[in-house]
Amino acid sequence: MIDRIFSALLTFCLLAGGTAAIGSALFESKPAAQPTTVITLPTVEISGTRDPASAPIARNEAGAEPSARQLQ
Repeated sequence: MIDRIFSALLTFCLLAGGTAAIGSALFESKPAAQPTTVITLPTVEISGTRDPASAPIARNEAGAEPSARQLQ
């Protein structure tokens, strides 16, 4: 019996606390915006080759799923 009352009271308190937190965040005054420094990094160029896959990446079992395709 006490667990049902406790759970209802806890739920109500969490709802009330969340409502109060959101309400106070809505009505607080915002500080003036500060200018920020923006840094642009140089462009990176990647050069290289990709090795072709020599083995199948994924393979489905034909007996487990009849509608599944086998990937190669």
